[in-house]
Amino acid sequence: MHIHILGVCGTFMGGIAAIAQAAGHRVTGCDANVYPPMSTQLAARGIRLIEGYEADQLALNPDLWVIGNVVSRGRPLVEGILNQGRPYVSGPQWLAENILASQCVLAVSGTHGKTTTSSMLAWILEDAGLAPGFLIGGVPQNFGVSARLGSQKHFVIEADEYDTAFFDKRSKMVHYRPRIAVVTNIEFDHADIFNDLAAIETQFHHFLRTVPGSGQVVVNGADPAIDRVLARGCWTPVDRFGVSQGWSASDLGGGGFEVLREMKPVGQLRWDLLGEHNRQNALAAIAAARAAGVDPAAAVDALGRFQSVKRRMELRGKAAGVSVWDDFAHHPTAISTTLAGLREKIGEARILAVLEPRSNTMRAGFMKDRLPASLELADRVFCYSANLDWDAQAVLAPLGARARCEADLERLVGAIVAESRAGDQVLVMSNGSFGGIHDRLLAEFGKRAAAGAKA
Repeated sequence: MHIHILGVCGTFMGGIAAIAQAAGHRVTGCDANVYPPMSTQLAARGIRLIEGYEADQLALNPDLWVIGNVVSRGRPLVEGILNQGRPYVSGPQWLAENILASQCVLAVSGTHGKTTTSSMLAWILEDAGLAPGFLIGGVPQNFGVSARLGSQKHFVIEADEYDTAFFDKRSKMVHYRPRIAVVTNIEFDHADIFNDLAAIETQFHHFLRTVPGSGQVVVNGADPAIDRVLARGCWTPVDRFGVSQGWSASDLGGGGFEVLREMKPVGQLRWDLLGEHNRQNALAAIAAARAAGVDPAAAVDALGRFQSVKRRMELRGKAAGVSVWDDFAHHPTAISTTLAGLREKIGEARILAVLEPRSNTMRAGFMKDRLPASLELADRVFCYSANLDWDAQAVLAPLGARARCEADLERLVGAIVAESRAGDQVLVMSNGSFGGIHDRLLAEFGKRAAAGAKA
């Protein structure tokens, strides 16, 4: 079958392209901007990419058009597909019907931690010899790719609450019909499509309604929003993490912790990942893997070799004694936990937090008043204030002289470099590329190091 994918350069739709090709389909695709890294990954697979959504692509005459949620009405190609009655489907529906239907699906949902927990879970299953397929909204470093078909027996998917397509406003996650479902936490986010937290909780309720009674639901036992969702109805056994009655962690110092099941030791995990949030992610992954038949002690052992995910507290480099970290955090809760994790690792060294409020929710100003508290652990705060609907300097005023906002990227880089000194940790947080700021900073610090060597 020939499949043409609209919005193919996004992580999710690009993953579908790779999986569809591995399943034997002929795949082509288009996007408004054909850009790396997904464009180069797909081109390396021999998948033809077209820039734009012009109507001349109708001449490709594929058997099926698969349309991503980034694509809206009004695009010439979309209008042509609709006017001519061509067969089309959303990415989640295609995946559910053609790949997931015959497999044991392990779906990881939640506002925070989906990507890391999905990656941990896929790695545990891989280490156990189960060769899972997966589709994850990031690149697990143990695999080096964000998606693969796998053995077609187990499939791990990051189950997003964002909407499915312009013609299907349900959350993506309701399509997957998992046997094992994880809910890491639930908070308000995606203000462009949800009016309030109650609307998001309704989508998670719909998601849990799809899990069979013979399956397993794994949830954060300390999250009141999850409790409210469960109270609306759950027909599946529930396993909880983050509470003493379920899965918990006991600190061993030095980044290590003991995994406990109902307060009984399961195993000790020592790794380089930072923060309490990653301990909770690990507990969720171990519990879900147990539901898939993996011994918890073996899961703990596997996580000792887990290499994290690109853009999740990834050290991008060090120059002139300054370390530059990259993290995907863009929600106040994620910002706070990311800073806490780094502080735990580095102790008293200075943290220079560099923030791009880039998500639709943050750009519109939702939750902006929570930003000062979320950045409290940083010694200096630099905010990129371009394209915001609110006054960043006024919002960050509670941080006093620690905070500086710039709408010009070059001035922002210059301010960070001027403030930095040897031993500093520069933590860049954005859900986008941030104009390549990481490489710009490292280049400037490199110049400083070179100048110092000549002096």
